[in-house]
Amino acid sequence: MTARLNMFGLVVQDMAASLAFYRLLGLDLPAEDDHKPHAEVDLGGGIRLAWDTVETVRTFDPDWRPPGGGHRVALAFLLDSPGQVDATYDKLVSLGHTGHKEPWDAVWGQRYAIVTDPDGNAVDLYCPLA
Repeated sequence: MTARLNMFGLVVQDMAASLAFYRLLGLDLPAEDDHKPHAEVDLGGGIRLAWDTVETVRTFDPDWRPPGGGHRVALAFLLDSPGQVDATYDKLVSLGHTGHKEPWDAVWGQRYAIVTDPDGNAVDLYCPLA
């Protein structure tokens, strides 16, 4: 048997706040999911991104605790141009989301920026420079 990566899951304190953030990045998440204990979206290529509330996770793992000492996962979103990296970062920060690292030209040849979602997960925004 070969294991295949099929889904990334995030544990969230506030489903509506988390889904609102990811809608700003273009994910198609129905408004009715804001009040559900579990939500997911098909990202294409056989990969899904899912959200579960803390309460949901504790139904099967009552001892679950959030990780400490910084984020443990980063989701990277490819944008169409370096200017879109800057504009998306500015938009998210202007709406009250936390900017972790302002846009910069990375030595590996990408325009890059990092924001955090409402649960403190790193969300990388990037685009090739060339």
